[in-house]
Amino acid sequence: MAIGKVEICGVDTSALPVISNERMRELFPLVHSGDLQAREEFIRGNLRLVLSVLQRFHHRTENVDDLFQVGCIGLIKALDNFDVTQNVRFSTYAVPMIIGEIRRYLRDNNAIRVSRSLRDIAYKALSMRDKLQTQFGREPSVEEIAKAMELDTEDVTLALEAIQDPVSLFEPIGGETSDALTIGDQVRDESISQEGWLQSIAIKEALRRLSDREQRILNLRFFQGRTQMEVASEIGISQAQVSRLEKTALAHMRKFI
Repeated sequence: MAIGKVEICGVDTSALPVISNERMRELFPLVHSGDLQAREEFIRGNLRLVLSVLQRFHHRTENVDDLFQVGCIGLIKALDNFDVTQNVRFSTYAVPMIIGEIRRYLRDNNAIRVSRSLRDIAYKALSMRDKLQTQFGREPSVEEIAKAMELDTEDVTLALEAIQDPVSLFEPIGGETSDALTIGDQVRDESISQEGWLQSIAIKEALRRLSDREQRILNLRFFQGRTQMEVASEIGISQAQVSRLEKTALAHMRKFI
């Protein structure tokens, strides 16, 4: 999603103009007075800002055109609400607005469906968190948020967890280098190696290729620990036949694996 000769929503990103801070200051009063041409110039001159934000979401599977359009909505909201009297660069104000708009879109369009009641509790909890943070001068605990909302701590915790964006097990931790650790490295079961897991799959697939009798004999012998005599008695054949069928089944499995 790097800025280059890439077309997004029919826009050639390599041809996007770069607008200077001086020009933006000239356009602000025109935009706020309703000059549509100035508004279009300002928005088009800041589309590269949206593209730079999209790079933070490169691991998402959503269509980049959709994310770009949502980011543009955030850019427009930032323009409409920007206070030119404050000593703040527009980009500093706009980036959080664009990120927030994209995150809201991803949250509302999450493949993991969350009930409306849970979402409502979560959004109210986030609002209460901001309010308490201003009041306390620090980050409030979930218990404090729940108490202020007159809800159980468990309900607030569940709601907040429900709106968290899912992440890929292959998401890198602490960097984008080829040897960076992934989330999967941190949560995997160390008692089961990748080789053991693949071998288990291969064995199951090989068993499926055997006849029902061969599968039953191997299951009794190696999964239930029966002797050949016990297997022979249960199936109703001789111990010699069990031995022969067992050897044939194992030979087939070796070939399949």
